Amino acid sequence: MEAIPLFIAPLIGKLWGLINLWWWVPIPFLLWRPFLFYWRWWRWELAQYKQKKVLLEIKMPKEVLKPLKSMEQVFSAIWGNVFDPPDWSEFWFEGKDLDAVQLEMASIGGEPHLYVRCTDNRRNAVEASIYSQYPEAEISVADDYTKYVPQDLPNKDWELWGTDYIMSKSDVYPIKTYSKFFEETESAKEEKRIDPMATLLEGMAKLGPGEQLWIQIAVSPVTSVNNIKAGGTYDFVAEGRKIADKLAKRPEKEKPKSILTQAFEEVAYGKMPGEGEEEKVEIFPAELRLTPGERDIVEGVENKVAKRCFQSFVRFIYLAKREVYFGGAKAIPFGFFNQFSTENLNGLRPWPKTLTKVKKHSWLGAFRLRRVFLKKRRLFFRYIKRQPPMFPKPAGKGSFILNTEELATVFHFPGRVVAPAPFVSRVESKRGEAPPGLPMEE
Repeated sequence: MEAIPLFIAPLIGKLWGLINLWWWVPIPFLLWRPFLFYWRWWRWELAQYKQKKVLLEIKMPKEVLKPLKSMEQVFSAIWGNVFDPPDWSEFWFEGKDLDAVQLEMASIGGEPHLYVRCTDNRRNAVEASIYSQYPEAEISVADDYTKYVPQDLPNKDWELWGTDYIMSKSDVYPIKTYSKFFEETESAKEEKRIDPMATLLEGMAKLGPGEQLWIQIAVSPVTSVNNIKAGGTYDFVAEGRKIADKLAKRPEKEKPKSILTQAFEEVAYGKMPGEGEEEKVEIFPAELRLTPGERDIVEGVENKVAKRCFQSFVRFIYLAKREVYFGGAKAIPFGFFNQFSTENLNGLRPWPKTLTKVKKHSWLGAFRLRRVFLKKRRLFFRYIKRQPPMFPKPAGKGSFILNTEELATVFHFPGRVVAPAPFVSRVESKRGEAPPGLPMEE
């Protein structure tokens, strides 16, 4: 082995001395992002502990004669009443975030219930939004149904199965909405017969004692300005318009040339600004050259980003005592969410990352059952805590954009004609006003 040249040894010594003296300088830069993450998480949790949450049960009227457009108006009102984005100081120091509202459907032993969960200070606003369109509905505070099962599921007595959902395509593409379900019908009765919630409520009513099915749709009102996704700003309106323009084959607007570029072209080529550029004139606009299917896609994308939108996540859990657990019950929510999928637009599909199932691999056989157990435990914990799929990480693939029309399709109040199941909670008597002349206490 050759000896180190004498002139290199002093250089190595000086380099080592420099490292020994300044080794700590890059550490703050390396730890800055983790520090911000844990700081934000800490402030957010402190803010959450201070907020009181309330679970509101909604009993549907016997007959719901209003169109689903009314439910869309409910969500538009909720958007306006709940939307309160934090400023920079509130976000980083007070832990404030966009308020979320959870829309939940639960079948407890075959008895379906509809719930809305929100912060207590938003309760009156949420109730007013519902009563404005459904004055005969009955809204009352309910105990959290998730408390009445063991909090360590799955265990030796209880089993569960569930998943989060994601979009099949970019979330600027819409899912199938009520306007598509009902566009070919003429009368109100026909419209009711094909209500997508009928299948779900009938399936929920067929569960037996010891079985429960929970569905959770969490929504936070957002705009393209304050919507944060995957750690950065997500301008879904601009993204939707960009996709619609591309599908419609609309010519892209050329960026204006800088003054330096125009001066260079004038000197180099003797070309004055705008000289030699001929404007192409199309005999038929690009929209008229689209096929009917392409036109539906463009119209769907433009319609989605034109309405109020919510940052959302969707999940379900089927849980039951082991002696009555039936794996086929998961087909009930699968069939329900599959109704909103189309090949040319978008749809909801189970997310393999949180699906409580692991593919069999020979080299992972010893750990497969443990991985499934951890996925079930994590999914159950996030459901009862109403946390997003990627929590505590920023909203990522597990959340997506739904507008008011899409939400009204997935969560609304069907009448008895649609869901004749005898165990669906309903208001049995119509509320009336007090008779005139009734003495009032002073």
